[in-house]
Amino acid sequence: MPLDAVLLRGLTDELRKSAVGAKIDRVQQPEKEMLLLTLHTNEGGRKLLLSAAVSGARVHFTSQSYENPAEPPMFCMLLRKHLSGARIRAIEQPELERLLLIRLAARDEMGDESEKTLAVELIGRSANIVLVGADGRIIDCLHRMEYGGEGHGMLPGMIYRLPPKQNKTPFFGCTDEELAAVLGGFSGGELDRELLNRFSGLSPLICRELAYRSRGDLGLLAENALALRETVAAGDLVPTLVSIDGTACEYSFMAINQYGTAAQTERFDDFSSLLDAFYARRDREESRKRRSRELMRSVKSAYDRLDRKLALQRKELSETAGREEIRRRAELITANIYRMKKGQQELVCENYFEENCPEIRIGLDPLKTPQQNAAALYKEFARKKAAEEHLTVLIAEGEKQRDYLAAVLDEIERAETERDLADIRRELSETGYLKKQRGGKNERAKPQTPLRFRSSDGFEILVGRSNIQNDELSFRIARRTDLWLHTQRIHGSHVILRTDGLEPPQTTLEEAASLAAYYSQGRKAGRIPVDCTQVRHVKKPSGAMPGAVLYTDYVTLTAEASEELVEKLKK
Repeated sequence: MPLDAVLLRGLTDELRKSAVGAKIDRVQQPEKEMLLLTLHTNEGGRKLLLSAAVSGARVHFTSQSYENPAEPPMFCMLLRKHLSGARIRAIEQPELERLLLIRLAARDEMGDESEKTLAVELIGRSANIVLVGADGRIIDCLHRMEYGGEGHGMLPGMIYRLPPKQNKTPFFGCTDEELAAVLGGFSGGELDRELLNRFSGLSPLICRELAYRSRGDLGLLAENALALRETVAAGDLVPTLVSIDGTACEYSFMAINQYGTAAQTERFDDFSSLLDAFYARRDREESRKRRSRELMRSVKSAYDRLDRKLALQRKELSETAGREEIRRRAELITANIYRMKKGQQELVCENYFEENCPEIRIGLDPLKTPQQNAAALYKEFARKKAAEEHLTVLIAEGEKQRDYLAAVLDEIERAETERDLADIRRELSETGYLKKQRGGKNERAKPQTPLRFRSSDGFEILVGRSNIQNDELSFRIARRTDLWLHTQRIHGSHVILRTDGLEPPQTTLEEAASLAAYYSQGRKAGRIPVDCTQVRHVKKPSGAMPGAVLYTDYVTLTAEASEELVEKLKK
């Protein structure tokens, strides 16, 4: 999501009010492409964040905390040398460009006052932070770039020049006649692409919004374009955050309607608060997804390893299938031992284990006596019998563990917060699938309580967040007369409907079943069966993995997952 020139204009006006005249007390570089300037302003201490990251180039005040590296980078040390104690004299945005020039009154090595400029270029892949001296030459920059390509050279000692302008009509800098002429020359393609290709000063989001509001009508597009220019000229900018399914996805200086009812909008008092909230939420979500992927990878690796192990064990088990035939051959040798001699390679005798005693040929080891041949077959039979018993137990245990890991994979996919992942991580540590981090943050953190809902009829419904919490909910928290619900034959959360000795209405039962469907592997499978029984009929088998239970005396309902219902019933 790029920071467009209009939003930057509103942000620049805000920064001027607080930052101009402020003293730079501290310079930090917590991340490779991010700087933090701690300012002493008339309002007290404030942190100004400057980022040249491709995915988040921006400038704004922040209230977030960032951890600094053990050793400050070279660029950070250079900025401390030149900027510590400097005062911000002015903040400029040249001609509605995505560029801020922070003019500074600093002192040089001799203690004499010297003007310096911190140029923050927020232009896509060429985003940069450049320190410029009083003579207009570059002292240093975050990203050094040679001459050539579309960008301008950026090396210490070079004369600093503003980024080259785009060969487009400036949307906010042209006359109404020029605007109409460009709009009249549209070739009939997609309006948002035409706007983006013909005009500078418009972001892809604003182009899509103008096209959406115009609905393919060029006359209406001209009206909307003029109205937008008037709004910006009047400074009537509204810091707006757009979220879809709880995830922050866009921000703008105007209302965004193109997503319809799928999106939720939130207005902020200022642009710094807007940007701080957007990137904090985005970074938190990305961090959660990254941690989720790491945890998913660990569990999936354990699951695949167990699956391969089970395949080998089943193969070994299949090889024990002929052991009864081996025992019979041993007994036939023993019964006919009087007819045999050492060195014999084959025994031909009647097979009294089959009807009519047909003739059978049994291969022998000529280096062994008849007794030794029989003993070898008995030994082979005993080995295969013991292997079958042992492998049967191992396979049953392996299948139990594999089912448990499959349930954990489903939990990870449904995890909504970092605390949900922390609970799953703790569960895997307790079951031995992950190493315990002694004294770590996750170990000290208290497990979450179950999810709580209130049915339309006023009944409380509890939903487990993890397998260990499912056990806690079903066997410690729930009362014997409460109702227990779970999706049939697929992984999911345990759901407890508190009845307090009353008969719950059918509406409440259906809502509880819908919650069980939503918090299960069958969330997107349409209507699925959900079993319902009293808690007293739910048992924990001896040695079962977390979350595994047996239940009887149940009825089966059919339910469909509904996110709208989940939001409605949340307490």
